[in-house]
Amino acid sequence: MSTDITNRFKRAILGEGPSRIGLWSSLADPCAAELLSTTGFDWLLLDGEHAPNDVRSLLAQLQATAAGPADVVVRPPYGDAVRIKQFLDIGAQNLLIPMVDTPEHAAELARAVEFPPVGVRGVAAQTRAGRWGDVPDYLNRAREQICLIVQIETRAALGRVDEIAAVDGVDAVFIGPSDLAASLGHLGKPGAPEVVEAVEHVASRVRAAGKPVGILTVDEQQAARYIELGFDFVAVGMDTMLLRRAASDLRARFAGAAPDGGR
Repeated sequence: MSTDITNRFKRAILGEGPSRIGLWSSLADPCAAELLSTTGFDWLLLDGEHAPNDVRSLLAQLQATAAGPADVVVRPPYGDAVRIKQFLDIGAQNLLIPMVDTPEHAAELARAVEFPPVGVRGVAAQTRAGRWGDVPDYLNRAREQICLIVQIETRAALGRVDEIAAVDGVDAVFIGPSDLAASLGHLGKPGAPEVVEAVEHVASRVRAAGKPVGILTVDEQQAARYIELGFDFVAVGMDTMLLRRAASDLRARFAGAAPDGGR
Protein backbone atom coordinates (compact mmCIF):
# COMPACT_ATOMS: atom_id res chain seq x y z
CA MET A 1 0.00 0.00 0.00
CA SER A 2 1.48 3.32 -1.06
CA THR A 3 2.39 5.86 1.59
CA ASP A 4 1.74 8.73 -0.82
CA ILE A 5 -1.32 10.59 0.50
CA THR A 6 -1.25 13.41 -2.06
CA ASN A 7 -4.82 14.52 -2.76
CA ARG A 8 -5.07 14.65 -6.56
CA PHE A 9 -8.64 15.90 -6.51
CA LYS A 10 -7.86 18.84 -4.24
CA ARG A 11 -4.81 19.75 -6.28
CA ALA A 12 -6.85 19.62 -9.49
CA ILE A 13 -9.79 21.78 -8.38
CA LEU A 14 -7.48 24.35 -6.81
CA GLY A 15 -5.63 24.67 -10.09
CA GLU A 16 -6.68 26.49 -13.22
CA GLY A 17 -7.31 23.46 -15.41
CA PRO A 18 -10.55 22.42 -17.14
CA SER A 19 -13.64 21.32 -15.22
CA ARG A 20 -13.37 17.95 -13.54
CA ILE A 21 -16.25 15.74 -14.71
CA GLY A 22 -17.75 13.38 -12.16
CA LEU A 23 -20.39 10.74 -11.56
CA TRP A 24 -22.71 10.19 -8.58
CA SER A 25 -22.76 6.69 -7.10
CA SER A 26 -25.69 5.55 -4.94
CA LEU A 27 -25.63 1.80 -5.53
CA ALA A 28 -23.66 1.29 -2.29
CA ASP A 29 -21.72 -1.63 -3.71
CA PRO A 30 -17.93 -2.07 -3.98
CA CYS A 31 -18.07 -3.88 -7.33
CA ALA A 32 -20.22 -1.13 -8.82
CA ALA A 33 -17.92 1.56 -7.41
CA GLU A 34 -14.83 -0.22 -8.73
CA LEU A 35 -16.39 -0.55 -12.19
CA LEU A 36 -17.50 3.09 -12.28
CA SER A 37 -14.07 4.30 -11.18
CA THR A 38 -12.59 2.85 -14.39
CA THR A 39 -15.02 4.45 -16.86
CA GLY A 40 -13.04 7.63 -17.45
CA PHE A 41 -14.74 10.04 -15.06
CA ASP A 42 -12.36 12.31 -13.18
CA TRP A 43 -14.12 11.80 -9.88
CA LEU A 44 -16.73 9.61 -8.26
CA LEU A 45 -19.08 10.61 -5.43
CA LEU A 46 -19.97 7.90 -2.91
CA ASP A 47 -23.22 9.03 -1.33
CA GLY A 48 -23.92 8.46 2.35
CA GLU A 49 -26.82 10.91 2.54
CA HIS A 50 -29.41 9.47 0.16
CA ALA A 51 -27.96 5.98 -0.40
CA PRO A 52 -27.93 2.99 1.99
CA ASN A 53 -24.30 3.45 2.97
CA ASP A 54 -22.65 3.21 6.36
CA VAL A 55 -19.01 3.41 7.47
CA ARG A 56 -18.27 -0.21 6.58
CA SER A 57 -19.90 -0.11 3.14
CA LEU A 58 -18.05 3.11 2.31
CA LEU A 59 -14.79 1.55 3.51
CA ALA A 60 -15.34 -1.37 1.12
CA GLN A 61 -15.94 1.04 -1.76
CA LEU A 62 -12.86 3.09 -0.92
CA GLN A 63 -10.82 -0.10 -0.94
CA ALA A 64 -12.36 -1.20 -4.24
CA THR A 65 -11.59 2.10 -5.96
CA ALA A 66 -8.14 2.66 -4.46
CA ALA A 67 -6.25 1.48 -7.54
CA GLY A 68 -8.54 3.15 -10.07
CA PRO A 69 -7.87 6.43 -11.86
CA ALA A 70 -10.95 8.26 -10.56
CA ASP A 71 -10.65 10.45 -7.49
CA VAL A 72 -13.24 9.68 -4.82
CA VAL A 73 -15.42 12.11 -2.88
CA VAL A 74 -17.51 10.88 0.06
CA ARG A 75 -20.72 12.51 1.28
CA PRO A 76 -21.68 11.81 4.91
CA PRO A 77 -25.36 11.91 5.86
CA TYR A 78 -24.72 15.04 7.92
CA GLY A 79 -21.82 17.18 8.98
CA ASP A 80 -20.76 16.55 12.55
CA ALA A 81 -17.41 15.85 14.17
CA VAL A 82 -18.15 12.19 15.01
CA ARG A 83 -19.13 11.17 11.48
CA ILE A 84 -16.31 13.19 9.96
CA LYS A 85 -13.75 11.55 12.26
CA GLN A 86 -14.89 8.09 11.19
CA PHE A 87 -14.93 8.92 7.49
CA LEU A 88 -11.47 10.47 7.63
CA ASP A 89 -10.03 7.51 9.55
CA ILE A 90 -11.20 5.02 6.89
CA GLY A 91 -9.30 7.03 4.29
CA ALA A 92 -11.76 9.51 2.80
CA GLN A 93 -9.82 12.64 1.89
CA ASN A 94 -12.54 14.54 0.04
CA LEU A 95 -15.67 15.19 2.09
CA LEU A 96 -18.81 16.79 0.68
CA ILE A 97 -20.95 17.92 3.60
CA PRO A 98 -24.67 18.47 2.90
CA MET A 99 -26.97 21.17 4.24
CA VAL A 100 -24.46 23.77 5.42
CA ASP A 101 -26.63 26.82 6.06
CA THR A 102 -24.42 29.06 8.18
CA PRO A 103 -20.80 30.15 8.47
CA GLU A 104 -20.90 28.89 12.06
CA HIS A 105 -21.64 25.35 10.87
CA ALA A 106 -18.96 25.66 8.19
CA ALA A 107 -16.45 26.72 10.86
CA GLU A 108 -17.39 23.70 13.00
CA LEU A 109 -16.74 21.45 10.02
CA ALA A 110 -13.37 23.08 9.43
CA ARG A 111 -12.39 22.32 13.02
CA ALA A 112 -13.63 18.74 12.65
CA VAL A 113 -11.09 17.95 9.91
CA GLU A 114 -8.16 19.43 11.84
CA PHE A 115 -6.26 17.84 14.71
CA PRO A 116 -5.87 19.78 18.00
CA PRO A 117 -4.88 22.31 19.04
CA VAL A 118 -6.33 23.99 15.93
CA GLY A 119 -9.28 21.61 15.55
CA VAL A 120 -11.16 18.84 17.31
CA ARG A 121 -10.50 15.74 15.19
CA GLY A 122 -9.75 12.75 17.39
CA VAL A 123 -6.11 11.74 17.17
CA ALA A 124 -5.25 8.36 15.66
CA ALA A 125 -2.39 7.54 13.32
CA GLN A 126 -2.82 3.75 13.21
CA THR A 127 -5.70 3.97 10.76
CA ARG A 128 -6.24 3.34 7.07
CA ALA A 129 -5.91 7.09 6.49
CA GLY A 130 -2.36 7.00 7.86
CA ARG A 131 -1.62 3.72 6.04
CA TRP A 132 -1.67 1.94 9.41
CA GLY A 133 1.20 4.04 10.71
CA ASP A 134 3.40 3.93 7.61
CA VAL A 135 2.88 7.56 6.51
CA PRO A 136 5.77 9.62 7.91
CA ASP A 137 4.53 12.46 10.14
CA TYR A 138 0.90 11.76 9.18
CA LEU A 139 -0.59 13.77 12.04
CA ASN A 140 1.12 16.95 10.84
CA ARG A 141 0.52 16.29 7.13
CA ALA A 142 -3.07 15.09 7.12
CA ARG A 143 -4.98 18.37 6.96
CA GLU A 144 -3.25 19.74 3.88
CA GLN A 145 -4.38 16.65 1.96
CA ILE A 146 -8.02 16.86 3.08
CA CYS A 147 -10.53 18.68 0.91
CA LEU A 148 -13.53 20.01 2.83
CA ILE A 149 -16.42 20.83 0.52
CA VAL A 150 -19.57 22.40 1.97
CA GLN A 151 -22.90 22.12 0.20
CA ILE A 152 -25.14 25.15 -0.25
CA GLU A 153 -28.69 24.02 -0.96
CA THR A 154 -31.21 26.14 0.95
CA ARG A 155 -32.60 29.66 0.90
CA ALA A 156 -30.91 30.26 4.26
CA ALA A 157 -27.50 29.32 2.86
CA LEU A 158 -28.14 31.40 -0.25
CA GLY A 159 -28.48 34.47 1.94
CA ARG A 160 -25.13 33.82 3.64
CA VAL A 161 -23.07 32.49 0.76
CA ASP A 162 -20.36 35.15 1.09
CA GLU A 163 -19.84 34.35 4.77
CA ILE A 164 -19.82 30.60 4.22
CA ALA A 165 -17.35 30.78 1.34
CA ALA A 166 -15.07 33.01 3.40
CA VAL A 167 -14.68 30.53 6.27
CA ASP A 168 -11.04 29.55 6.73
CA GLY A 169 -10.75 25.80 6.24
CA VAL A 170 -13.55 25.50 3.70
CA ASP A 171 -11.71 24.33 0.60
CA ALA A 172 -14.58 24.36 -1.90
CA VAL A 173 -18.33 24.90 -2.20
CA PHE A 174 -20.84 22.61 -3.89
CA ILE A 175 -24.32 23.66 -4.97
CA GLY A 176 -27.24 21.25 -4.52
CA PRO A 177 -29.80 22.38 -7.13
CA SER A 178 -32.57 19.93 -6.18
CA ASP A 179 -32.77 20.92 -2.53
CA LEU A 180 -32.19 24.55 -3.45
CA ALA A 181 -35.11 24.36 -5.88
CA ALA A 182 -37.35 22.92 -3.17
CA SER A 183 -36.26 25.58 -0.69
CA LEU A 184 -37.10 28.29 -3.23
CA GLY A 185 -40.55 26.83 -3.87
CA HIS A 186 -39.78 24.87 -7.04
CA LEU A 187 -39.86 21.28 -5.76
CA GLY A 188 -38.71 18.90 -8.49
CA LYS A 189 -37.78 21.74 -10.85
CA PRO A 190 -34.04 22.43 -10.53
CA GLY A 191 -34.10 23.96 -14.01
CA ALA A 192 -36.56 26.69 -13.02
CA PRO A 193 -35.23 30.16 -13.97
CA GLU A 194 -35.13 31.37 -10.36
CA VAL A 195 -33.12 28.32 -9.35
CA VAL A 196 -30.68 28.64 -12.24
CA GLU A 197 -30.24 32.31 -11.39
CA ALA A 198 -29.55 31.42 -7.76
CA VAL A 199 -27.03 28.75 -8.79
CA GLU A 200 -25.14 31.17 -10.98
CA HIS A 201 -25.21 33.80 -8.21
CA VAL A 202 -23.72 31.36 -5.70
CA ALA A 203 -21.05 30.31 -8.19
CA SER A 204 -20.02 33.89 -8.86
CA ARG A 205 -19.78 34.69 -5.14
CA VAL A 206 -17.77 31.55 -4.38
CA ARG A 207 -15.36 32.25 -7.22
CA ALA A 208 -15.04 35.84 -5.99
CA ALA A 209 -13.95 34.41 -2.63
CA GLY A 210 -11.23 32.45 -4.42
CA LYS A 211 -12.76 29.04 -3.76
CA PRO A 212 -13.58 26.25 -6.26
CA VAL A 213 -17.26 25.57 -6.96
CA GLY A 214 -19.02 22.38 -8.02
CA ILE A 215 -22.49 21.09 -8.87
CA LEU A 216 -24.51 18.00 -9.86
CA THR A 217 -26.95 18.05 -12.77
CA VAL A 218 -28.26 15.24 -14.94
CA ASP A 219 -29.41 17.74 -17.57
CA GLU A 220 -26.63 17.55 -20.16
CA GLN A 221 -27.35 20.99 -21.62
CA GLN A 222 -27.28 22.52 -18.15
CA ALA A 223 -24.07 20.65 -17.35
CA ALA A 224 -22.47 22.07 -20.50
CA ARG A 225 -23.59 25.53 -19.41
CA TYR A 226 -22.02 25.16 -15.97
CA ILE A 227 -18.79 23.89 -17.50
CA GLU A 228 -18.81 26.90 -19.82
CA LEU A 229 -19.29 29.17 -16.81
CA GLY A 230 -16.12 27.76 -15.26
CA PHE A 231 -17.44 25.43 -12.57
CA ASP A 232 -14.42 23.56 -11.25
CA PHE A 233 -16.06 20.16 -10.78
CA VAL A 234 -19.35 19.00 -12.27
CA ALA A 235 -21.16 15.69 -11.73
CA VAL A 236 -23.11 14.90 -14.89
CA GLY A 237 -24.92 11.67 -14.05
CA MET A 238 -26.04 9.14 -11.43
CA ASP A 239 -25.34 5.42 -11.51
CA THR A 240 -28.91 4.47 -10.56
CA MET A 241 -30.39 6.52 -13.40
CA LEU A 242 -27.88 5.17 -15.90
CA LEU A 243 -28.54 1.56 -14.94
CA ARG A 244 -32.31 1.93 -15.02
CA ARG A 245 -32.25 3.78 -18.34
CA ALA A 246 -29.96 1.24 -19.98
CA ALA A 247 -32.00 -1.70 -18.71
CA SER A 248 -35.31 -0.11 -19.73
CA ASP A 249 -33.99 0.79 -23.18
CA LEU A 250 -32.69 -2.75 -23.74
CA ARG A 251 -36.01 -4.30 -22.71
CA ALA A 252 -37.92 -1.88 -24.94
CA ARG A 253 -35.90 -2.99 -27.94
CA PHE A 254 -37.27 -6.50 -27.39
CA ALA A 255 -40.87 -5.47 -26.89
CA GLY A 256 -43.11 -8.08 -28.47
CA ALA A 257 -40.23 -10.47 -29.02
CA ALA A 258 -41.81 -13.13 -26.78
CA PRO A 259 -45.47 -14.12 -26.65
CA ASP A 260 -47.47 -13.08 -23.57
CA GLY A 261 -44.59 -10.93 -22.34
CA GLY A 262 -42.20 -13.88 -22.23
CA ARG A 263 -44.15 -15.91 -19.61
